[in-house]
Amino acid sequence: MEKISVGLLGFGTVGTGVIHLLTNEQNKFQQQTGSKVEIQKILVKDREKNRKINEYDHLLTLDPSEILENPEIDIVIEVMGGIQEARQYIHTALKNKKHVITANKDLMAIHGSELLQAASDQGCDLYYEASVGGGIPILRSLTDGLAADRIKKIIGIVNGTTNYILSKMSHQSVNYEKVLQEAQSLGFAEADPTSDVEGLDAARKMVILSHLAYSIPVTLEDVVVEGITRVAEEDILYSKKLGYTIKLVGIAEVEDDEIDIRVGPTLLPTGHPLASVDNEYNAIYVYGQSVGETMFYGPGAGELPTAIAIVSDLISVVKNIKHGTSGHHIFLPNQEKKCKLVEDIEGQYFMRLHVKDQPGALSKITGLFNEQEISLQKIIQEPLLSEKLAEVAIITHTTKQHQFEQIYQLLKDLEVVRDVKSYYRVEGMN
Repeated sequence: MEKISVGLLGFGTVGTGVIHLLTNEQNKFQQQTGSKVEIQKILVKDREKNRKINEYDHLLTLDPSEILENPEIDIVIEVMGGIQEARQYIHTALKNKKHVITANKDLMAIHGSELLQAASDQGCDLYYEASVGGGIPILRSLTDGLAADRIKKIIGIVNGTTNYILSKMSHQSVNYEKVLQEAQSLGFAEADPTSDVEGLDAARKMVILSHLAYSIPVTLEDVVVEGITRVAEEDILYSKKLGYTIKLVGIAEVEDDEIDIRVGPTLLPTGHPLASVDNEYNAIYVYGQSVGETMFYGPGAGELPTAIAIVSDLISVVKNIKHGTSGHHIFLPNQEKKCKLVEDIEGQYFMRLHVKDQPGALSKITGLFNEQEISLQKIIQEPLLSEKLAEVAIITHTTKQHQFEQIYQLLKDLEVVRDVKSYYRVEGMN
């Protein structure tokens, strides 16, 4: 039986999961590929570190050249994270005709096109299913299962940390800071959670999804990004009263060959399938022109879910080697990038205001919306007991983004309005 030699860059949580699967599912791997896989070397930063498994200690190395320059290694799996060092290692591996599998979303979002081109030039495979959605096979579904369809819109919960925080805020009525501390203590949030809570992690994943769904070479600079740090308990409370749930979602939509791509706290109707996705789970909702609506749901991270995606990629790479089709599956964005202009973007909006609790205040607010030709779908007003103010929450009908931004400024200057506390997009109504 043919043997396939693999070098592993990184031996943390995900690397351990890959070793676990390859050890325990070797028979299944051989059945699907007709080959036996063997881990030949594992690159680590510290050989003395205490690890879950130690039977592979003899394979550990501090020298990347023992993997990247080793003629006996056929496939390199990168699970070390980071950007520049990983980028350099993958370039070297491809130059040496080694196929590459990576779980590195940051790297693929920023340098994916460059690395895919390098792989294509060398006739090598570069797979990265694990970079989005952990164990959810969303990338393979876009490039294979939905390849014949025209994707109109993708909306997804693609960050488990923020979904955990917003779920707890919603179900337990606690504030952001308290839930963040709990998430950190449970390992759902990093000590420095900036990438997650500011929406950057989700934005990178939406770039990768957009490349595959639309073949448009968008970059991080094209994504409008907002995190969850300003979401208040009151926003969640009034969203519920209006029949909605707040989630951090990524959205990519193409209309008339123009793409609108964004990440931010968004109100979803409580009956929408994404509204019931809680805790650290991810879900991605895809609207196809022919297939209609499909949803992919599952754990978005973790040792074994991510390792499953990597080993599935490994099976594909081995099959390509045996069939002589390596490098033929490289997917490079080839469409012209045209981002939708702000004045052409439409949507519904939620707004929460503090207004003076006096006769005629609400009519002045609704009158201003009417003057700006923005119709209101829902509106509620409740007194604030501690002050001579009332809280007003509004859901608009579909309007132009620039019109909403204009009325936001006008409301701030309206005499009966004390403060515009928050506003968010509303999705999922159509």
